[in-house]
Amino acid sequence: MVDRRQLLVGLGAMAATGMMPKALEAAGKITADRNSVLLVVDVQNCFLPGGSLAVKDGDKVVPVINALAKKFMHVVLTQDWHTPGHVSFASSHSGKKPFETTEVTYGKQVLWPDHCVQGTEGAALSKDLAIPHAQLVLRKGYDKAVDSYSAFTEADGKTTTGLAGYLKARKLQRLFVAGLATDFCVAWSALDARKAGFETYVIEDACRGIDTQGSLAKAWSNMQKAGVKRIKSGDLAA
Repeated sequence: MVDRRQLLVGLGAMAATGMMPKALEAAGKITADRNSVLLVVDVQNCFLPGGSLAVKDGDKVVPVINALAKKFMHVVLTQDWHTPGHVSFASSHSGKKPFETTEVTYGKQVLWPDHCVQGTEGAALSKDLAIPHAQLVLRKGYDKAVDSYSAFTEADGKTTTGLAGYLKARKLQRLFVAGLATDFCVAWSALDARKAGFETYVIEDACRGIDTQGSLAKAWSNMQKAGVKRIKSGDLAA
């Protein structure tokens, strides 16, 4: 029988000399294994400081995401990619202002300032993102008549982007979500990921929210109810 005191002394010595087994060293940490993917949502110029729909401190997520991405073999980026005169733009609805709502064919639509118009500098991904090994850039919201917050399903609730099929075909089962904004595109992506059967995590400090009319608290509540796990970047093993 192993003497417990001797075992603890031995482990202490191994830690002191840097020889602690990785499985023990990473106890309590989450490992991004071969079946894990980092989904980086809409880190685009329009959502960064100075952009037309800037998320407060949105630029702060970039260095966190860059560091996180190094821990993942698989990374997918999304990019809002709207037409001019998109249905989600307040400017497309007479008498409406940004952040008001209107009824469209698929229900209530929040109206936004014009943003992420196809081919513009505002729609470009942040130049400070450093993820050369990203394997896919998925564009969404390009249908003029339908908005698309989620990376999986457009706002009509039925038109898919194909992302779930892509991930399943590659046997990627655990999804870690980061980006902008927590209470809209991040949350909708995480909720749809759960509906599609993925184990889903949202990395809180790698996201920032808009928080209009209590939307941030509601988004976290909805994600928790759906089984989305809320973590910090430090919870991931190196």
